[in-house]
Amino acid sequence: MQLNANIQKLERNYIPKNFILNSKDDVIPHFEELLAREIGSVTELIQWLQDSSELEAALSEDVCWRQINMTRDTENKEYEESFTNFMMNIDPHLKPYAHQLNEKLVANPFAQELGDEYAIFLRGVKSSIELYREENIPLEAEINVMAQQFGAISGKMSVEVDGKEFTLQQAAKFLQQPDRARREEVYFKVAKRRAEDKDNLDDLFDKLLEKRHQVALNAGFDNYRDYMFKALGRFDYGVKECEDFHASVKKYMLPLVEKIYAGKKEKLNLSELKPWDVDAVPAGQEPLHPFTTGQELTDKAIAVYDKLNPFFGNCIRKMKEIKHLDLDSRKGKAPGGYNCPLAETGVPFIFMNAAGTSDDVITMMHEGGHAFHSFLSHDLELSGFKEYPMEIAELASMSMELFTFEDWDVFYEKADDLDRAKQEQLERVLTIFPWIATIDKFQHWIYTHPTHTRTERTAAWIEILNEFYPSNIDTTDLEDIRAIQWQKQLHLFEVPFYYIEYGIAQLGAIAMWKQYLENKEQAIENYTKALSLGYTKNLKELYETAGIQFDFSESTVKELADFVSGKM
Repeated sequence: MQLNANIQKLERNYIPKNFILNSKDDVIPHFEELLAREIGSVTELIQWLQDSSELEAALSEDVCWRQINMTRDTENKEYEESFTNFMMNIDPHLKPYAHQLNEKLVANPFAQELGDEYAIFLRGVKSSIELYREENIPLEAEINVMAQQFGAISGKMSVEVDGKEFTLQQAAKFLQQPDRARREEVYFKVAKRRAEDKDNLDDLFDKLLEKRHQVALNAGFDNYRDYMFKALGRFDYGVKECEDFHASVKKYMLPLVEKIYAGKKEKLNLSELKPWDVDAVPAGQEPLHPFTTGQELTDKAIAVYDKLNPFFGNCIRKMKEIKHLDLDSRKGKAPGGYNCPLAETGVPFIFMNAAGTSDDVITMMHEGGHAFHSFLSHDLELSGFKEYPMEIAELASMSMELFTFEDWDVFYEKADDLDRAKQEQLERVLTIFPWIATIDKFQHWIYTHPTHTRTERTAAWIEILNEFYPSNIDTTDLEDIRAIQWQKQLHLFEVPFYYIEYGIAQLGAIAMWKQYLENKEQAIENYTKALSLGYTKNLKELYETAGIQFDFSESTVKELADFVSGKM
C-alpha cells in the first residue's frame, strides 16, 4: 500500500469553512437540519452520513484542543474555563441531538443496504442507543470536568533535590543513579509529596465513584463495571477473560519478573532489594542518558523511524513542522503522556513529560505508534470508522516499541549502552504485566463494591497489590506509601477500565515482534494494513490482518512469556 505522511486537512463541504464553536447555538442548527433532512436512497443516506461525520470531526477537534491546552498548562484558568464551558454548557445540549441522529440512522430502511464496511460502525451506533439515558447527560458532564482535576492536582507536585525544583517525572531519574542513599532520599521525598494530596485525591475519587455508579444504575446496570464493558465496546471478550488474564499473569509472568529482580539484586550486590533499587544501575555505571531536550528527542526519534520506514519518520517530521509535539516535562503541566488524534486536521498531537531518561525513549516510540495509527486511518470515509478500540490502538503503539529497538543506536552510540537499553526494554515488556493485572483487578473490585469505605478500598488495594507484587522486593515499613500508590495511576481517575488493553496489546506486540524477526518487510506491511482499516473490521479481523491472533488465553500468555524470556 502507498504510505503518505503528507495528509491533508478534511475539506468542509457541509459546515461553513469559517465555523467556530463558541456556544451551542453555533452548532444546533446543523443538527436540526440533519434531523429534518429527507433520505430517499442509499446515496442520500451516505451523503447524510458524510455530512454528519464532517460536523462530528469539527466538534471533536475543537474539544481536543481545549483539553490539549489545559493539560499543557494546568494553571491557566482561561484554558480550564474553555474546557469546562464545552463540557458543561455545550456538550450536554448536543448529546440528545446526537442520540436522535443515531436513531434516525438505525430506523432508515436504506441502512440495511450499506456495505460491509459499515457493519462495525452500525453495531456501535446500536450499542450507543441502548446505553443512552437523558438523565446521565449532566452526570457525564460533571464527571468529565471533575476527572480533569487529577491533572491539576498532580501537575503542581514537585520536589526539591540539591536546591533545585523537579517535577515528579523529572525526579524519577534520580532513582536510576548508583548512589543508593540518594535514591532512597528522593524516593521518600516523592512519597511525602504524594501523601500531601492523599486526601484531595481520595475526595476526588469518592465523588467520581458516586457519580459513575449512578450513571450505571440509570442505564439499567447493577454496577459501573458492567456498564463500562458495554460502553467500551468489548464485544470480543468479557469479565471472565479478564479474570483469566489476571490468573495467567500471576502464574506465568510474575515468576519471570521475580527472576529479573533477583538478577537486579545480584548486580547491585544488595542483601535486600528495596523499591528505590529496582531502576538503579550498579556502582561504576551511570544511568542511560539518551537525550537532553525535547528537540533532541524529536530529531533522534525521526532518525530511528527513518531506519524502520521513511513513512514513519515523515509523520513525526510533519508533527514537528506544525508544532504538534510538546515533549519536555515542566511544572504546571499535567502528568503522563498521550497521542491525541485530531479528526479534522488528521495530524495528531503528542504530549509527554520527558526528562532525558531511557523510559522517555520508549514513551516516544509508543506514542509514535499511536500517531501512525492516526495518519494511516485519516482517509477513511467517516469519523466513526476511525474510532478504533484501545486493544488495536495499543497494539499499534506497543509493537512500535519492539520494532524500533534494534535501531536505538541513534540514542545510544556505545554498544554497551545499546545492549543495556534493549535488555531494559525486554525486562519492561514483562515487568509491566503484574502492574496491569493489579490496576485492572482493582478496578473490578472498586466498581462492584460501590459503597465501600476508604478503609475498605485501601485494604482491597493492598491485598491485590500483594497478589501481583514480586516477593523479592522488600517493602518492610512502607505500608503508608504503598497504601496510596494507586493514586498515581491517572487512568483510574480519567479513563476508568482503560488499562487491561495494555496487557492484551502487549501480548499482541510480542507476537508482532516475533513476526518482525522472521520477516521485517511482511510485518511492517501487515502492521500498516491493519492500522489503515481503522474500525471497519472487528478486533479478531484487525489482529488477523496484522498477521497475529487476538488471544490472551493462558496458553498464549505462557508461550509469549517464554519467547521474551528466551530472547533475554
